[in-house]
Amino acid sequence: YELFPIKEIASVREVIASNAGLAGLNVTIPYKEAVMPFLDGIDAVAAQVGAVNCISIMDGKTRAYNTDVIGFEKSLLPLLQPQHTHALVLGSGGASKAVLYVLAKLGVTAKVVSRQPAPGNLAYTDVTPELIAKYTVIINTTPLGMYPNVGVCPPIPYEALGSRHLLYDLIYNPPITKFLAMGMAQGAQIKNGQEMLELQAEASWEIWNR
Repeated sequence: YELFPIKEIASVREVIASNAGLAGLNVTIPYKEAVMPFLDGIDAVAAQVGAVNCISIMDGKTRAYNTDVIGFEKSLLPLLQPQHTHALVLGSGGASKAVLYVLAKLGVTAKVVSRQPAPGNLAYTDVTPELIAKYTVIINTTPLGMYPNVGVCPPIPYEALGSRHLLYDLIYNPPITKFLAMGMAQGAQIKNGQEMLELQAEASWEIWNR
């Protein structure tokens, strides 16, 4: 398993062409959406999500999948309680699309909170204590708080959190981000992205070894 750091997504063609024995690739931020036009085929779930994180290469053809969906669903499901009917998804990138797909599948009503204005999205200034009282699941899909920038967190009213809340951070380094620490201080249940990472990796491994 090797790293292929690229400066622009078009370079993915060169990576594939110059590594004849490659069984596949994982795709990370910020290319989960941008890579899609460069691929020969896209799995139905990945197409519906609108983002991919796993590519298989067979007979020179590329096919994309979204194993983030598998990892997130399997890690979230055991944590959900009866009050967890509404979720705020912080961030609007490729990872948030996988999260939204899973929440819809599980019947959890979700709203996206983003710095980028878009129809239907909330701005961070819209996230009031009253909103937090209703949206008892909050999922961070942004890189805010990831090592080495561990001192930052999404700007939400943490003082409105309580024991009914579940905070999930897709970040796993550090294990407890400032986002999670702020929630934990208010009595909220917390979960980082380590298990999701492992589960999506296992799903990718299965795809490459079919």
